[in-house]
Amino acid sequence: MNDALNPYSPPQSNVAVADSARVLVKAGRWRRFGTFAIDYVLFLVISFCIGAATVIVFGEAGIRALQSIPDLLLGVIILFAYYLFFEGIWARTPGKFLCGTVVVSESGERPSFGQVVGRTLCRLIPFEAFSFFSESGLHDTIPKTQVVMAR
Repeated sequence: MNDALNPYSPPQSNVAVADSARVLVKAGRWRRFGTFAIDYVLFLVISFCIGAATVIVFGEAGIRALQSIPDLLLGVIILFAYYLFFEGIWARTPGKFLCGTVVVSESGERPSFGQVVGRTLCRLIPFEAFSFFSESGLHDTIPKTQVVMAR
C-alpha cells in the first residue's frame, strides 16, 4: 500500500527544533539563600510530621524508637532523602520551585544522579551552608553543578 494512502501512517508535519543553546543565568546569592530558607523550613515540617506519624502509629514504642536514634543521624537521613527525592526527580526542591531556580550540570544539562548524590553529600560538610556567600557553594563546586534561573 502507498504511504500516502495508508490510514495508519503517522501524519507529516514540520516540527520546530527547540533552541538547545539555552542562556544560563546564574541565580543570585540572595535568591539562593531564599531557597535554602524555604527548604530548611520544609525540612523541619517534614521532620515534625515523621515524628508525629511515628508516635501516632506506634505509640510508646515509636517514642522509644525515636529516642534511641541520635538526633543528628535522624536529621541527616531525612535531609538526604529530601534532597535526593526532589533534586533526583525534578532537579529542583520546593524552595527552588518557589524561587524559580533549577540545578543543572556545568554544561547546562540535567544533573546526573551521581551529581545529585554528590550535592547532597557535600551539604554535610561543616560550615558548607556559609559557602553561599561566594560565587557558588561547595555543594555546586565539588559535583560540578550550578543553580540557574528556570525561566
